[in-house]
Amino acid sequence: MSKPNKGSFRWLLATTGIFIATKLKWVIGLIKLSKFGGTLISMIISVGAYALASPLEFAIGFVLLIFIHELGHVIAAKQKGVPASAPLFIPFLGALITMKKNPRDAVTEAYIAFGGPLIGSIGAWIVGWLGIVMKNDLLLHLAYTGVFINLINLLPIHPLDGGRISVAVTRWLWLVGLVGGLWIILQMQAWFFLFIWALFAYELYQKFVKFRNRRKPMEVNTSIRVMLDPERSFWIPGEEHRAQLQIRTYTTLEGEQKIELEWPIVGMQETLHLNYAILVDAIEVYGVKKILDAEGHVVAADVKVVIRGRQYEAEDYYDVPLNVRLSYGAAYLGLAGALGWSLYYIGIITVA
Repeated sequence: MSKPNKGSFRWLLATTGIFIATKLKWVIGLIKLSKFGGTLISMIISVGAYALASPLEFAIGFVLLIFIHELGHVIAAKQKGVPASAPLFIPFLGALITMKKNPRDAVTEAYIAFGGPLIGSIGAWIVGWLGIVMKNDLLLHLAYTGVFINLINLLPIHPLDGGRISVAVTRWLWLVGLVGGLWIILQMQAWFFLFIWALFAYELYQKFVKFRNRRKPMEVNTSIRVMLDPERSFWIPGEEHRAQLQIRTYTTLEGEQKIELEWPIVGMQETLHLNYAILVDAIEVYGVKKILDAEGHVVAADVKVVIRGRQYEAEDYYDVPLNVRLSYGAAYLGLAGALGWSLYYIGIITVA
């Protein structure tokens, strides 16, 4: 059996880095497909893409290992009562899930984050065990890949899983991630990770320096479809119209933030359900697109609005009991240690 050569290891490192980049929020809007159809179709496309750089069997196994990792997040989110989407795969960008509402506290955030590397590691260990029993190079290389992915994801850096697990242990781990991440980049020449590290460093700067004593400004753009009565269609303004809407904000007992907004001129009365933390200052219309029927009558309008406010975190978000911090810390270090040992052991096996 042969150990992965330096070239394949660099490919693995680059692919892992791209996979980790899927934790970034901007990727969410790239592809929107049906719940399960999107997962299946995107998995097939990803297999084809990875097959361009590796054997087909490895590409299939690699995608399945990523699927198991993301499935761990889905299971954990469901256990905590946080609605989550099915995994969506993006070729050479890995996979991601989206949560329909934010975790209410640091423990919930850490629990959901921990689900991915935990279930993903179990999947990689099973593949490794099968590789040892069957003396199969392909399975051992897949196990090595899976272990490596889950281990790197435990680095205490946002947006990696380790950065989110850290909130239930201690946020001082972010400083460890900041220094340790730069050391790994320089030692392994993993320049792709420099982009992720720089984003993390900038996030910490904003959080603890720039906006330490004040709220970070935040803007969210969305569109609302308004069905119109024939009597009101005459009053629809032009496409470049701007107006400030009447709003009422409140939070439900379940912690969901809602905004009731009105625009009397067009008869609009809508309720927005927000899954992000923002103190809303104002909601403004910045565009209107008329929707016509077959006879050319205005029957609806897509109203483009911008939500202006300030980002916030609940004051007690990071209040975690000491026993919970210790248990998460032990689980975090235990899983990282087990993965590190597994990586070393599989490497020894593949040389034998």
